[in-house]
Amino acid sequence: MTFLIINGPNINMLGIREPSVYGAQNFDALQQLIRDTCAENGIDCELFQSNHEGAIVDKIQEAYGKADGIVINPAAYTHTSIAILDALKAVSIPAVEVHISDVKNREDFRQISYAGMACIKTYMGLGFDGYRQAILYLKDYLSK
Repeated sequence: MTFLIINGPNINMLGIREPSVYGAQNFDALQQLIRDTCAENGIDCELFQSNHEGAIVDKIQEAYGKADGIVINPAAYTHTSIAILDALKAVSIPAVEVHISDVKNREDFRQISYAGMACIKTYMGLGFDGYRQAILYLKDYLSK
């Protein structure tokens, strides 16, 4: 089983960016948690982070025929990118959306998730543990 884990803009700035919202752990710690969770569960994973919408779209398209599942935190593109939504729909790979913060309790402009419209489940407000839960959910979903 192979998963593509995608992180969008500014996730590489974890630990620096608004620690009161995103926590004090840095991006390297997040990547390690993802790698460890996948390894413990017999999942091969590819990690990808970009601040560029088109690069994220390209990566989703490249996953076609290669990845069994996608875990995606589109970050700010969650609320703006129909292109990412369309890419997820085009490849039809089961995807789970993750947000470190509880987006539902944030600004009004964050209340729509375009990417989430193509995802089978969303985890938010669980910090880094949301990634672990998303990976485990996706593994279980694909095993059925």
